[in-house]
Amino acid sequence: MISAAARIGLVALTLVPASAGASAERPPVALTASPAHVALAGSGRSTVRVTNGGASRVVVDVSRAGFALDLRGRPRIVAGEAVARSAADWLRFRPRSLVLKPGASAAVGITSTLPSKAEPGDHDALLLFTTRRRARDGVAVRMRMGIVVVVRAPGTVVRRLELRGLHVARSRHRCVLELGITNRGNVTESLAGAGSTTSLYRDGRRLAKLHAEPRELRPRTRGIVQFRYRGTARGAVTARVDVSSAGWNRILRRTFSIRL
Repeated sequence: MISAAARIGLVALTLVPASAGASAERPPVALTASPAHVALAGSGRSTVRVTNGGASRVVVDVSRAGFALDLRGRPRIVAGEAVARSAADWLRFRPRSLVLKPGASAAVGITSTLPSKAEPGDHDALLLFTTRRRARDGVAVRMRMGIVVVVRAPGTVVRRLELRGLHVARSRHRCVLELGITNRGNVTESLAGAGSTTSLYRDGRRLAKLHAEPRELRPRTRGIVQFRYRGTARGAVTARVDVSSAGWNRILRRTFSIRL
């Protein structure tokens, strides 16, 4: 089942400010895509439908790229060859450009072709939709939207997460517990939900139970899972961390001594 990395969904949204003539009620350009992610098993195919919900006719160029997540899970576009386990070179798509009137939609077909020695597990890429500027229409908006495409290469699936240290970060009167975690497996893990929690104890009494902020962790990368604490307790506490991914039933547990 290919589901973990797919939850990253729509990323890489960039807007350049509109001109003075743009409508305040309806933006000149507003792209949406369905589905919001694509998951392919091996050499497969799928379709994405792109809709222009804006007030202006747009020309949309379609391209592909690699992407990476920073330590806190924020995505950024990178060249396909610059990121490990990129599927950018495996993807083909048609058409390469779309012309969309206001309210119109069009389909883009996506196919993946695996190389003969593809490493088992998840490989991902972005399918990018970038609008062209049309100054003569009085529109100064350019939008880029990225759909995450996950390709699962056949072979043995390896799930291996390692919990590292737990750090307390404070910013503007907020307290955030940051758990370092490494994914040494070959599939992307989804670490949010009821299975990823931190319970705070003092003298055997539980003070709070915190749930992880949603995030994905790509294969063979490390990152930070955040737990927001809104309580008033301060000083030394014991933190029991339980982490589980959506793709497996195992729960990882570690206990840390921290100071709030």
